[in-house]
Amino acid sequence: MEYYVGLDVSLKQTSICVVDQTGSVVREGVVDSDPEAISVYVRSKAPDAVRIGLETGPTSTWLWTELKRLGLPVICIDARHAKAVLKMQINKSDRNDAIGIARIIQTGWFKEVHVKDIDSHSVRALLASRALLVKIKRDLENHVRGLLKNLGLVIGRAKFNVFAVRAEELIEGRPELIAAIRPLLETRNAVEQQVSELDRKVMRLARHDAQVRRFMTVPGVGPITALAFKATIDDPARFARSRSVGAYIGLTLVSQEVVHLV
Repeated sequence: MEYYVGLDVSLKQTSICVVDQTGSVVREGVVDSDPEAISVYVRSKAPDAVRIGLETGPTSTWLWTELKRLGLPVICIDARHAKAVLKMQINKSDRNDAIGIARIIQTGWFKEVHVKDIDSHSVRALLASRALLVKIKRDLENHVRGLLKNLGLVIGRAKFNVFAVRAEELIEGRPELIAAIRPLLETRNAVEQQVSELDRKVMRLARHDAQVRRFMTVPGVGPITALAFKATIDDPARFARSRSVGAYIGLTLVSQEVVHLV
């Protein structure tokens, strides 16, 4: 008999529902949100599962990847589409959501979502961390400028280490300003060191990736842009036409020169 499985995932526990080809509920259960626990349950209660579905969410990439590795026919569906169906239920609960997802999977009324591999997510995490630290550094600089400007002290245009040197000059001999400004400058310095370390990691990744180096042959495209583009696209074969890439990343127009390098 064919079985279809719905997973309603939360951080701690996952509600599981198994339905047959008619949509009738065969099994229901709750296990820890762990791939091994989910796999054991599915293999014991629905050994002939045709499809196993879960919604997009914070842990969907990890669960999808691990369940695929364990040999289960898992697919990830768009949470927005699932919500349109699930909200029709009278009683909202994890159990009922699992039943709804199982029936969505059984009927085939779903849009499967491409799940990026772990490497792409790792690169995106690295770039996101760098972007956050750069923002923190900029915010610290703007705050220092604002505090000093209130007292008629203007740092002016200052790049690289000139900013810290100029700020130190302005607060020299003024204990009340040293107490307020120096902790910010020391924090800025620590953040700048971390940004430099992440920059080195980015350069290493770019240097050892032939496709990223090809992207960087496009004028104006550096290692950060090239890595971000590759990590966002992940698998270019999922796009039937190159112009679809622009719509995917939210652009109405995209450089065909870049797209054809994928």
